Amino acid sequence: MSTPDQAGPGRPARLAGLGLLALAAIALVIGLISWIGGGSPDNNAGQPPASSGSNTPPPASTQPSPGSSSSPSSSSETPPPAPPSSSVQPPAPTSSVAPPPQPPQQPAHTQPVRVLNNSFIEKLADRAAADFRNAGYNVTEVGNYPGGKIAVPTVYFRPGTDEEGDARALGKDFGMRVEPRFEGIKDASPGIIVIVTKDYSPRSK
Repeated sequence: MSTPDQAGPGRPARLAGLGLLALAAIALVIGLISWIGGGSPDNNAGQPPASSGSNTPPPASTQPSPGSSSSPSSSSETPPPAPPSSSVQPPAPTSSVAPPPQPPQQPAHTQPVRVLNNSFIEKLADRAAADFRNAGYNVTEVGNYPGGKIAVPTVYFRPGTDEEGDARALGKDFGMRVEPRFEGIKDASPGIIVIVTKDYSPRSK
């Protein structure tokens, strides 16, 4: 067992060490308090205040997503009418002005023709004249021939004149005999003379 004299010199040293440890502990506690407190007031004042809604979730979007079933179906939409094609031409304006009347058609055969009836059939010469006009012949007179009996329908012309060409064409078209004028009609006015008999078959009614 040690004596008091032997223990005396080491005790002050232990006390000094304990004091240093106490100071270090106090300094550590102060540092922790400062760190936990967030630093000095000057540093906190320089920072912008935290947003009160920073933790609030954003509002849900009200617009439907592209694939949502609430979007209208493309098949139910009516497409707009197509614009009129520029290639379509407007209808041509119709003229209200009447065309000028056509001049009367000239007969194909220019020689005057007289048609005479030598039968008891009424209006036989009129129907024959209508046939000749329809065929393009220039019928100028219709009447009767009482100067004698003619055997068959005959076309008469003056020899050496232009009457012969039309006379032969008329006889050929209607199946009639064609002859120069005979003595009884030799001095009649110029032109072709057709004497029709009961053997003539009219084409006009």
